[in-house]
Amino acid sequence: MATLAADPRGALLAELERSRPAATFADLPASAQAARDISDFRAEEQARKKLAQRSQKENEGKDASATMADTASMRMAAVPTSGKPDSKEPPLPQRIFQDEAAARMDFAVNANVGFVERLVWFWSNHFCISADKDSAMVGAYEREAIRAHVLGRFGEMLAAVESHPAMLVYLDNVQSMGADSIAGITRDKGLNENLAREILELHTLGVRGGYTQTDVMSFAKVLTGWTWIDPSEPEHGGEFLFNKRLHEPDDEVVLGKTYADAGVEQGRAVLADLAQHPATAQHIAEKLARHFVADNPPPSLVAKLARTFKDTGGNLKELAKTLVTADEAWTPQRAKLKMPGEWLVGVLRLAQARVQVSNAAPDGRQGGAPWLNIGRVLNFQAVLGQPLWRPPAPNGFPDTEAAWIEGVPRRLDVANDFAAHLPGDVDPLELLELGLGPLASAETRQAVARAESRTQAFALLVMTPEYLRR
Repeated sequence: MATLAADPRGALLAELERSRPAATFADLPASAQAARDISDFRAEEQARKKLAQRSQKENEGKDASATMADTASMRMAAVPTSGKPDSKEPPLPQRIFQDEAAARMDFAVNANVGFVERLVWFWSNHFCISADKDSAMVGAYEREAIRAHVLGRFGEMLAAVESHPAMLVYLDNVQSMGADSIAGITRDKGLNENLAREILELHTLGVRGGYTQTDVMSFAKVLTGWTWIDPSEPEHGGEFLFNKRLHEPDDEVVLGKTYADAGVEQGRAVLADLAQHPATAQHIAEKLARHFVADNPPPSLVAKLARTFKDTGGNLKELAKTLVTADEAWTPQRAKLKMPGEWLVGVLRLAQARVQVSNAAPDGRQGGAPWLNIGRVLNFQAVLGQPLWRPPAPNGFPDTEAAWIEGVPRRLDVANDFAAHLPGDVDPLELLELGLGPLASAETRQAVARAESRTQAFALLVMTPEYLRR
């Protein structure tokens, strides 16, 4: 922390060069495995429910209610279950989500610097999916498609994102088929434009990127056949699949260029060109500068980022270096209001808290540090208006002050709630130096020092203008 304060640019650049440990995520299942496990779980639950209904029907009108119970118990006992209905643990889908969330949150809280983790969060919001559509894969999707490529090339991340089953499910491409494809003809079903439209509008070119509705339709045809193997399949369920029977069999023109019908390679070729498009460079540069620097970022900074994107072929590490070294990123004015999730992680980091992987574990302390179960932390995020992995739309959570300023008072409730978990020997003035140091104004120092209680002092500290902004 002292190194970061003494040379913040150097600390951020050094973190970009260091390899990041992945031990936190080592025990979490791959997305396909999670999809298969939850498919099995739901099948088992359905079987148990049907057996119970069947037994009840068979025993209707009988006086011996014990016989009905015995019959149901014997039959249901024959059905294996991964849901552990007699335990206090949540059902499997919720448990997988909570394990992913706890690992992610604990990794962020304990990151040495945290800049690379912020990049992961930025790109995860840019290429967002929602747990409301499929909770099984949302955490693994972030690890596999975003985290694995966060310091690689944009084109590689784009290809990983758009072919990931979680994205294909979220934007309904698993249901899309060409009208002249084998499946389209036999099933009398057709095209879904969602994935193609969001790739062009949100993920690459941007709203003013120069594409037309005709481009959307053509690109949607290119992406037909990009689907997944049904999770009920025991070996490869939940994995990406290019299904030729769903694919529109024709050459397509996207943004004035003809792409020959080459199966899955047709879609990959379009994505590769979109990743190198000048409009993509501009769109990404604007979003990155807006997220990290100002709601209305300096045009000179956007130009620097766009130029780096073009010159390096979308090298995301070099893009991050340009952001860190640009003078425009280090203006004295702290112009950005922290988003709720970012502020919450800051609060947890300040208190040196840890997150319990199991929601069944109670809040408590270990080694003097406060431990919070993941259910409590997720509730905090939901109360603050930014529920984890549940964006309101495919364009992700908004990144400007206007979207979050009205919810700032709710942060005080969270701060007071959390302060109750702090160890009794915590000195708020020491936390002030740790969290703000020279950024703390005289008024802030005085307010924290004069607080009536340790809880009040902590809440005041994390609600100061210096702490709410960056």
